[in-house]
Amino acid sequence: MLSEFGIVLLFFIVAALVVGATLFVARLLRPSRPSAEKLSTYECGEEPIGDSWVKFNVRFYIVALIFLIFDVEVVFLFPWALVYRKLGTFAFTEMMVFLGILIAGYIYVWVKGDLDWDKPRPKYLDYMRNEMSRKQSKISNVKL
Repeated sequence: MLSEFGIVLLFFIVAALVVGATLFVARLLRPSRPSAEKLSTYECGEEPIGDSWVKFNVRFYIVALIFLIFDVEVVFLFPWALVYRKLGTFAFTEMMVFLGILIAGYIYVWVKGDLDWDKPRPKYLDYMRNEMSRKQSKISNVKL
């Protein structure tokens, strides 16, 4: 008789075999007629221009991740809103704490400037550049 972990291992093995068999049968049945047009990059019906490995600005990923975080948090509001009257004061207080944390995170991200597509340079960097150029000019003015 198999132990509990043996049953789980057997389940994973059977699942891997089913997936492998399905992929193998699909490979046998599908037509394979590659062409240059089929292998080219697809750009919404337009002719592809340049390389397909374009570097995106990191800001795009940061904004997308922030959107996902807040989007997932909002998903928790819908079930709570449906049974709001049945839950009572304690659930209302819990949700207000949850929303407070969510709003605090939103304000933090907003103040930090991560919601802006073009994030301005910190003023500290401008100050340091000015100081460095001022010191550089003093050094270059010294006669040997």
